[in-house]
Amino acid sequence: MSKTLTLALMDAPYEKAASTTALRLIHEALSRGHNVNVFAYEGAVNLTMADQKPHANPVKGTSLEEEDHPTTKEWIGSLFELAENKGATLKWINCGLCVDERGAGNWIPGPVRGGPPHFVAFAKSSDATLVIPTK
Repeated sequence: MSKTLTLALMDAPYEKAASTTALRLIHEALSRGHNVNVFAYEGAVNLTMADQKPHANPVKGTSLEEEDHPTTKEWIGSLFELAENKGATLKWINCGLCVDERGAGNWIPGPVRGGPPHFVAFAKSSDATLVIPTK
């Protein structure tokens, strides 16, 4: 029987390991056919920014191809595909207030705009809720 997991994320991409850990947890839950709700708050609204680009690393002297730098937008896009392939649901809400503060409104397909009441509704309807704070 599938369960539903809700996560609240707050860290911006590439700042801490918490974002990577959260994406791995989401991947594992979806891989097992569980539904996942994500509420992206504060800097986490940038995780789904469509304008992210991989880059070379001039400090290491590596090219774009050699660096093969992943982006969170690609990872999250693949999570939406995984959910579909597994017959699970991934709902991703970016906090609209946080989006407006950061000018972070150009997302990949999948996420939608919402607010804190959506997180409360997610938590109430879930089997488990995990909040990954900034500190």
